[in-house]
Amino acid sequence: MSAELTAGSIPPIALRPRTPAPIVAAPRRAVLALIGNHLRGPLNRLIAASSIIPNDPVLDVRLFPWTQLFRDRWEEIRAEAVEVALCGHASPSDGGSAPDQHAMPQTTDSPSLGHSDHVYRVDENAARCPVTSGLARQVPGLSSAFFSLLAPGTHVPAHRGVSKGLVTCHLGLGVPRDGDARMRVGRRVVRWAEGETLVFDDTFEHEVWNDTDEICLVLLLEFDRPLRNPGKWIANLVRQTARRAAFAQERRRNLTA
Repeated sequence: MSAELTAGSIPPIALRPRTPAPIVAAPRRAVLALIGNHLRGPLNRLIAASSIIPNDPVLDVRLFPWTQLFRDRWEEIRAEAVEVALCGHASPSDGGSAPDQHAMPQTTDSPSLGHSDHVYRVDENAARCPVTSGLARQVPGLSSAFFSLLAPGTHVPAHRGVSKGLVTCHLGLGVPRDGDARMRVGRRVVRWAEGETLVFDDTFEHEVWNDTDEICLVLLLEFDRPLRNPGKWIANLVRQTARRAAFAQERRRNLTA
């Protein structure tokens, strides 16, 4: 691991996980969230039944030929990440947490490069990362792209993604060699490697540990699961509904402000 990625050389603010403010959902939103949680399982099963790729927790990267573009240029991507994400030159990508989500330790300082249901493009960050942004635009059905920093000693508790319509890809950029940085997806435990991609379905329960003294740095990409109908219709409906949700609009307004 290069010297500039060690914990001691990164500004303290980048190492300090942010403590989330207490999340209190408005009564109407709490009811909508409850309904959404009950519908999530049946909808995800319908989406899974229409999947063109396997519904495994961890997926073969060869199913996604575009991942080779990121493996080929990972060192250039890491250079941009060090300049932007680690040196504090990025504009914040988070426009505010969703009030209906459970509290989760905030472990990332991540410049958003792409666009997703709840994270909106930050043009300043994309301009500072021309290689990463250019490659991200070649990802079919890109939903979001951002650098993710996992602070030393961090544990992200078990949780699940919302929609089976999205698949997640990690590109290892700075992986500590002393200690153990790992992720459990379902029953499988995986580890990152610099310059390698890891593709998984985050609707399976997953949790992350960084039992090292260094920051773990990855590029995180979310993209559309290849689907047939009716699963594709359902996934699009879920996305459109999520984008119209009050907390998503609030996040967009906060980011714009």
